[in-house]
Amino acid sequence: MSDPHLYSALIDAELEPTDFHNMAGWAHDDHRDAFTVFLKSAEAIVERRPDLRAARNVLEPFRRFAAETLNAKTIEPRQFFERNFIPYKIIPKQGSGFLTGYYEPEIAGSLSQNSDFPVPVLGRPNDLVSFGPDDTPPHFSELVLSAARKIGDELIPYFDRAAIEDGALQGQALELLYLPDQVELFFAQVQGSARIRLPDGRLKRLTYAGRNGHPYTTIARVIRDEGHMALEDINLGSLKSWLRSHPDDAKRIMRLNRSYIFFSLSEDLAENEGPIGAASIPLTAGRSMAIDRLQWCYGLPFFIRAQLPDQKGKLSEFSRIMVAQDTGSAILGAARADLFMGSGDEAGHLAGLIRHPGDFVVLIPKA
Repeated sequence: MSDPHLYSALIDAELEPTDFHNMAGWAHDDHRDAFTVFLKSAEAIVERRPDLRAARNVLEPFRRFAAETLNAKTIEPRQFFERNFIPYKIIPKQGSGFLTGYYEPEIAGSLSQNSDFPVPVLGRPNDLVSFGPDDTPPHFSELVLSAARKIGDELIPYFDRAAIEDGALQGQALELLYLPDQVELFFAQVQGSARIRLPDGRLKRLTYAGRNGHPYTTIARVIRDEGHMALEDINLGSLKSWLRSHPDDAKRIMRLNRSYIFFSLSEDLAENEGPIGAASIPLTAGRSMAIDRLQWCYGLPFFIRAQLPDQKGKLSEFSRIMVAQDTGSAILGAARADLFMGSGDEAGHLAGLIRHPGDFVVLIPKA
């Protein structure tokens, strides 16, 4: 048997054993496709590849299991999951599981600053210190901060979004490239990655490199609560349009999200590959998902079942094995996930439609 508590320290949910044969939709998934994505995580776990953003530590029994999986000669994918994992329903203490979607935007940009591309994308500062769930200093944990500024031997809270936009990091040569406006930068930071199309047609990729550690605030909720837009009218396109047409309110509201993301440039990713997620693995559309890094480790498979919209908003059955390969500041809760939908505008449209309840089953490797 497996011990689920080896892999999680659940804050807001309980685990209930179940059986694969009782999981509606399980038999109809493409297990081979899911297994291929799981192997990417297994390779990263065995290699001890450094996470871009630390999650709960992968314990040695899981690491040994990942190594055995990679060394196996022949594996039938469905049998692999059913023989080597025990499924546990995740039962939230309040409410139900909740799903959103995210994507990799493609944005016009420039390597040089000019009137069309005035807003810099910043790389990671040298004085930024990031914390994982298992090594956060107590006084920072109380402040819900996940990073700090190191001055000598002292750690202090890092500059927030407003301070950085006002020039707190100027003169450090952190500029990677330039975007058309603060709105595009803001949403690239929300997604955690972006494809940048240069004027000459070349493609650059922005990969997450760190954050300032301040809490994340969802601006869509602020815009709704202040009465600017109704919830049913809010989507990615309408948000961008409203922010650009109300520049003063936009600046104030975006600065309420004090969290600020720093990037690095990735030039060795093919266009048909997804962005690098927090687990240092290229993400796979429809299989990779972001989890609460305070409660789960990367590499765990989850079986997600929900009614999710298609491009036209029509709901249909979604029953699929997803693999924890990423995280996000807004992803808080054991039964909370952000599903990676792909790259480009179509993926962005679909991702923006997903705000739906869902059922979660975590697959925990047998001891």
